[in-house]
Amino acid sequence: MGGMGKTTLSQLAYNDENVKSYFEKRIWVCVSEPFDEIKIAKAIINGAKGTTPESDELEDFLQCMSESIAAKKLLLVLDDVWTQDQRKWEKLETPLIQSCAKGSRILVTTRKQEIAIMMGATTHMIHMEELSEQDCLSIFKHTAFSGREKFESNELESIGKEIAKKCKGLPLAAKTMGSLMRYKETRREWQDVLDSKIWDLQEVEQQVFQPLLLSYYDLAPAIRRCLLYCAIFPKDYEFNKDRLVELWMSQDFLNLKGNQEKKVIGQRFFGNLVMRSFFQDLVKDEDGNIIGCKMHDIVHDFVQFLTKSDCVCMEATGTNIETELLRANYTIGLGDNKIRHLTLMFAPKGPFPLSVSSCNFKNLRSLTALDSKITTIHSNLLLELKCLRTLNLSHNLIKEVPEEIVELVHLRYIDFSFNPFLRKLPNAVCDLYNLQTLRFVGCYGLQNLPQSMGKLINLSHLYVSGCDKLKYLPKGIMGLQSLRTLDEFRVCGSDNDEALKLGDLGTLDQLQGVLRIRIPGNGEDGEAEKAQLWNKKQISHLKLIFENFQNEERKSSSVEIVLNVLRPQQDLEYLDIRCYHGISGPNWMMSLHNLRILILHGWNESQFLPPLGKLPSLERLMISDMRKVKKVGDEFLGIENQTSIKSSSSACILFPKLKQLRLVSMSGLQEWEGGVKEEDSDKITIMPCLSSLNITLCSGLKTLPGFLLKSPLQNLFFRHCRNLARSYRQGTGKEWPKISHIPNITIDETDPDFDDEEGHEIVQEKDVL
Repeated sequence: MGGMGKTTLSQLAYNDENVKSYFEKRIWVCVSEPFDEIKIAKAIINGAKGTTPESDELEDFLQCMSESIAAKKLLLVLDDVWTQDQRKWEKLETPLIQSCAKGSRILVTTRKQEIAIMMGATTHMIHMEELSEQDCLSIFKHTAFSGREKFESNELESIGKEIAKKCKGLPLAAKTMGSLMRYKETRREWQDVLDSKIWDLQEVEQQVFQPLLLSYYDLAPAIRRCLLYCAIFPKDYEFNKDRLVELWMSQDFLNLKGNQEKKVIGQRFFGNLVMRSFFQDLVKDEDGNIIGCKMHDIVHDFVQFLTKSDCVCMEATGTNIETELLRANYTIGLGDNKIRHLTLMFAPKGPFPLSVSSCNFKNLRSLTALDSKITTIHSNLLLELKCLRTLNLSHNLIKEVPEEIVELVHLRYIDFSFNPFLRKLPNAVCDLYNLQTLRFVGCYGLQNLPQSMGKLINLSHLYVSGCDKLKYLPKGIMGLQSLRTLDEFRVCGSDNDEALKLGDLGTLDQLQGVLRIRIPGNGEDGEAEKAQLWNKKQISHLKLIFENFQNEERKSSSVEIVLNVLRPQQDLEYLDIRCYHGISGPNWMMSLHNLRILILHGWNESQFLPPLGKLPSLERLMISDMRKVKKVGDEFLGIENQTSIKSSSSACILFPKLKQLRLVSMSGLQEWEGGVKEEDSDKITIMPCLSSLNITLCSGLKTLPGFLLKSPLQNLFFRHCRNLARSYRQGTGKEWPKISHIPNITIDETDPDFDDEEGHEIVQEKDVL
């Protein structure tokens, strides 16, 4: 049965330290349905850091897979296998066995014993049994009683035991019920759950659905709709929180009373579903904020069980897609066109299947194509789908969008991201006045956007990052007063009247979250001040990228003027400045008292680091590719005059909250000094919270300053730093005793197999971005 903990047990084995040390490579593949040999082979190649072939032939993928794991002791986990087709399995099995080293293992999770027998695991099967009542109760109590006073727990424990019994030994059910009861305050509420008739429903397909139903009906109706919408995606789909919220928005699931931003409401709904255990495998950023997740396959079965009357998610690889769609229509009894959401997977290269329109899905609200290679959208198809609100054709091969898209007047969400051959959009898109979200991320062939975009009065989110050939943003965007997200602002020179200028940014007062600005070298200095970044109070993350200046003589002074007038709002939390050609940093940087993360990359003219020690909230700092910096001293700490510090009555703390420090590709750096004399140590404290120090590609640096080694370091990492590696080598380095107390030390003494320029590029891609 699902929900028994097969995947969880496998994860514990996969991440065990002894297992990690035994195998050279560990690769985890989520298989599910359908069993796609190319997809699995590709996942293995990627996991082994191999190169995938250009072709679509299975044999080419199997060849690359064999090469990527050749002679390596491999642990391969195939999670959630369903197919009983011996031929499909043998296509993968043979090259796996022939290629990897002796001692390799394949671990499979499946609900079907027949599959284990088919794969030859008859003597190595682990049958997952139900938990004992005591263990099931333990899981339930861990969640349900978290944060409660002891007397509260004692009062509710007898009812909790009865609820845990009804979970029938299923850990997922126990966890789900614990999450539900955590928010039930009174004994009466607990008793109502225990007495619920849902426990006795015969039509519920699996026992685990009963506790899920209880938790589902405890959700507010609006949150239920958001959960059910997740049925349009296949199992093991990796949800991105922001994209999911925008999809909910497109279906009008976030319309509540009051003036709250819809995105804020959606994020609250998402958090509610996380707390109720409907989402798992949470992905977090470095600050601990949840940015993505997956859905347990049983929860996925559950939402599909509840939405089988209006959601279809199916493969489009068959020879007769129309027949399959009509069969799906018939199976769920949709004679009156009640289907609302359709997802096609693995559509072959060519036009979007016209069979969608021939099946008369005229009430469709969502149309999605995943892992497909669609090249063309026929106008006839668009004319049939006039109720469509969400169109997601990302990661396809779309070349052109028909003018007939103007007929889809209810469209709220369009995603054409990662369609490399898309060159332009028709002007008709600008008549879709209900549009809220437009996504073109990674459309590197896109050359321009329609001039009339100012007509999209409801547009809230516009994504254009990775559109490398996009010449400029159209002037009309400055009139979009509903715009909240503009992930990348591409500044155009002053000679184009149709282009959005840097100064036009000043009219977009509602922008929030992350803002990336690309500033060309031929921009006018006066335009920058009009941007009025200091007025954008909701921008928390700012990234400034200075592109090549054409006039070398005025490059340095001009870029310094531009940067100084691009002063952000004072509560900024994240700042990233790249390819800056000025000699000194901006005069406003030290006023950012809430700045937590700072990245300075490619400051090629700077010879000294800014006085960053004065930033009171800075937690993470990365400095890379500042090649003219030869020495780091007191100026970096922010110490101007040690005499004044001695005479001060109060103690001074420099870098008071810094936890992580990284120096990368500082090829000119030879000395790092600074700090205080022993007699002044009671007056000055430096980096009292530093736990991680990473230095990469700094070959000239020989030693570290004493104050670094006195900080509470837990992790120290040197890579391609030959002098540091020699000085601090374990046992033989003369400086080794100074760092031997640090718990985790990694010194990579191997020489980089690339020259300095290539090394710089690799570090920029992997370590910085």
